[in-house]
Amino acid sequence: MAWGQGARRPIVGLLFRSQQQAAQGYSSVTSQTHMLTSHAPKGAMLRRGFSSEVPASEQINLIKQLRIRTSAPFKDVKASLASCNWDIEAAQKDLRKRGVVLAAKKSSRTAAEGLLAIAQDEKRAAIVELNCETDFVARNDVFQHLASSLAKMALSTQTPGEMVFPFGPEYLENMSINLDHPKFNGEATVQSAVTEVAAMVGENVKFRRGLILSTSGHGVVSSYLHTCPQPGLGRMAGLLTLEVEDSNAPIDALKRVGSSIAMHIVAAKPLFLSKELVPAAALENERDVLRTQAESSGKPQMAIEKMVEGRLRKYFEEAVLLEQKYVVNDSTNIKTVLNDLSKNIGSKVTIANFVRMEVGEGIQRLEGADGS
Repeated sequence: MAWGQGARRPIVGLLFRSQQQAAQGYSSVTSQTHMLTSHAPKGAMLRRGFSSEVPASEQINLIKQLRIRTSAPFKDVKASLASCNWDIEAAQKDLRKRGVVLAAKKSSRTAAEGLLAIAQDEKRAAIVELNCETDFVARNDVFQHLASSLAKMALSTQTPGEMVFPFGPEYLENMSINLDHPKFNGEATVQSAVTEVAAMVGENVKFRRGLILSTSGHGVVSSYLHTCPQPGLGRMAGLLTLEVEDSNAPIDALKRVGSSIAMHIVAAKPLFLSKELVPAAALENERDVLRTQAESSGKPQMAIEKMVEGRLRKYFEEAVLLEQKYVVNDSTNIKTVLNDLSKNIGSKVTIANFVRMEVGEGIQRLEGADGS
């Protein structure tokens, strides 16, 4: 019993001291917490409180609103809102910053899809090619708006007097463009606008090239766009200038026939306007190929030469616009169509220039790329 009574005293003492230390520790923590909160900005406390109390329905609504504003992917929108305590204005700024960085990272990826955009008036037409990585993005409203705006901007520039004026991205990229669209923030350079769209859609976007076609005489500029999601946009385009000698001749017929020939250009893919404009080197190369093919038949030399000339006429019908069979009526050719038009309006009509463009032509596509 004596042992038991003596052992209780240190145990009680230990319990008492531990209770005192716990109480002191609690009051110390409380006082530190009070000091921290008393010096913290009120806005920060409110934001922390708000972020933890935003109901799920409100979060979904904010995500929807920000996606409408920016066209950014769902996961990026949600991440920005969460990191900005569900402040939609701050999240929108955060998305733009993230997007510019991501756009720079994606700039080396192949962009061979996209759209052609045309803007024109009575005497000139401008066409531009805006590329992206997938046809899904080419259907995006923001992407299409940028393509159309670039074409209109190109049409408004003063060209150096050339009837056919091709240009690269450097011709426009430092000019200011005001994109009248709710998802753009006012005026920016063309280069910045392209980067901003790349950030919105999450793909590499490139302004690749453009061309301005003009007519100097009495005539019209005609165009046709194939695979057209909306007016002025498409994946393949044909443009030409039709000119008439008599300055008093009506041009309504020229517009009608010009549109039809522009469609023909897209379908028939001519390389040259006339036989006289086929480069000598291209003609000689084709002649050599045809001669080699004919010699394999084992026929006499005289017969081989006749075969070569016959096949060369076929080459002209395939590659030269004026010699091609008219796609609207294959019983005639383009040269005859122009002759008939000249008779109808009482003055000679000629094609001064033509252009055919297609999205992604000449771009090497990486098959099976993972897109990272």
